[in-house]
Amino acid sequence: MDHYLDIKVEPDEEVPIYFIRNKVYSKLHKALHSLNSTEIGVSFPRYKGVLGDIVRLHGLEEKLRELESSDWLGALKGYCTIGSIQAIPEDVFYRTISRKQSNMTEAKLRRLIKRGSILPDEVKAYKAKMFETGLGNAYLELESASNGHKHRRYIQFGELSSKPVEGEFDQFGLSKIATVPWF
Repeated sequence: MDHYLDIKVEPDEEVPIYFIRNKVYSKLHKALHSLNSTEIGVSFPRYKGVLGDIVRLHGLEEKLRELESSDWLGALKGYCTIGSIQAIPEDVFYRTISRKQSNMTEAKLRRLIKRGSILPDEVKAYKAKMFETGLGNAYLELESASNGHKHRRYIQFGELSSKPVEGEFDQFGLSKIATVPWF
């Protein structure tokens, strides 16, 4: 991983930043899936409780150029400023950026009900506990291409480290093991 590419989301009066960022990220996921890529990582360098207006892609220069040439953003280019592919600066920190999942979800509740593992009068208590122990992490709200359902992908930022860790990224550009440069 030796290069990066910044995509700055440019909101306008009618379309808020989070909406555009979610759409950009959905398109990125589709592009990484199409390319069958496990070598491009994602970071959010302006993260301060919320994800911010920059989606930064990290990878080898050739992989970033391959992604860039696929014109994956399409019409969303009008809502973004796309930087040039640049070498990663020296003396940076590294961190993992991964998905954080709750162990209490609506899908899990549906499975418990279907199996008969939870009684009808326990459902209300389960839902109350589910919302009480909600994740405080920043998230992206994505729409499934297969069924159209919306879901939140909560983002976990690992501790800063002075050493990089090699590994693969999922097709959302996230990894629990591999680090991305943080600058």
